[in-house]
This record gives sequence, structure tokens and C-alpha cells, in this order.
Amino acid sequence: MTRLLRLAAGLVALAALPALAGDRFGPRTDIERLSGTYASTGPEPWYGGYGTRRFTFENGRWSLVFTHALDPAMQRPTFAFRTEGPYRVGAASRAVPGAFDGVFTEETKRVTLLTEDPAIVQAFGFASCGLKLNVEVDISATGCAGWKPVSVCPDDHDLIAIDAAGLYFGVRPRDNDMCTAERRPTALLMPVVRQ
Repeated sequence: MTRLLRLAAGLVALAALPALAGDRFGPRTDIERLSGTYASTGPEPWYGGYGTRRFTFENGRWSLVFTHALDPAMQRPTFAFRTEGPYRVGAASRAVPGAFDGVFTEETKRVTLLTEDPAIVQAFGFASCGLKLNVEVDISATGCAGWKPVSVCPDDHDLIAIDAAGLYFGVRPRDNDMCTAERRPTALLMPVVRQ
């Protein structure tokens, strides 16, 4: 009898899982009122290497600093990317229960080259971008490598969700193009954590 009760309790718990997945994230108002800094807890796998993300939110605006390196200790950095602008929270995501469609306007896009290795510079497509070692360059008008100019791609169409663990964004496509709603991710990355 006890085993039958445990089995029944387990089946009830399994049946509740889809609802729990959608209910685990916080409400839209928590995202619309974001204030503060959220960052990676450590290096994450990115673009054939590792990276860290640092987002700041204040008064309906956002900024991101993404730093890439070839090693998990971030001792062989390659570039840093910085962007900022207003953001808005759209409809509930059809792809990820509990998440929302977000539109993150990029008023500026800037890149800092962090390596002198010509093979790496070439591999990332930076050779024709006019970058200089350790100098932040505004690529808003021209674009660079996988980043399109602001005039061509002013908005990043992403997913966004929040829970007790942190703030979630969508898994970016390989070509980094989220310039239209059709390119919006369909899954979430690991969270960035409030600092």
C-alpha cells in the first residue's frame, strides 16, 4: 500500500512538471523594473572559447559588456564587446514557458581587441575592422565581423526571464544574428546573477 501511495505521489508530481516549468519564472513587471548588475558566475563556453557577460539595467535601459577568451581561466583574452540602449518586454514567449520576448535596442556597439595574434584576429573577422590593441572602437556605423551596423540591426530580439537564480537570456544563434523577431532564440542560457 505504501509503495502504491509513493507511486501515485510520483505520478502527480510528474504531471505537474510542465506547469512548474512555466511558473518558476517571475512576472513581467520584475523584468520591466530591472535595476542593477547581473553577471556570469564564471567563464561560459562561447564562440570556440569562453566568455563572461555583465549586464546593467537602470530606468528602462540596459548595457552589456561581453569579454571573450580562448581559455577557461580567461588568461588569453581575444576581444570585449560593449553595447547599450533602451529595452522593452513584449509578449509571453511561445517557445519557453514563463519567459518573455524582449527587444534590446543597441544604440551603440563597441569592440576592444585584446589580442595581437594575427591568426586570431583573422579568424574572428577583425582584420578589416580598424581595431587596435586595447583600444575601444565604436563600430556602430560600420559594423565589424558578426556585428551589423546599428542602421542595419538596431535591435536584438531575445528571450528574457527571471527567477531566484538570476536573469536568463536566449541561446544566441551561431551567426549572432537576432536582428528580427524571426531570429529570436527558442531556449534559454544559464542565468547571469545579481551582483
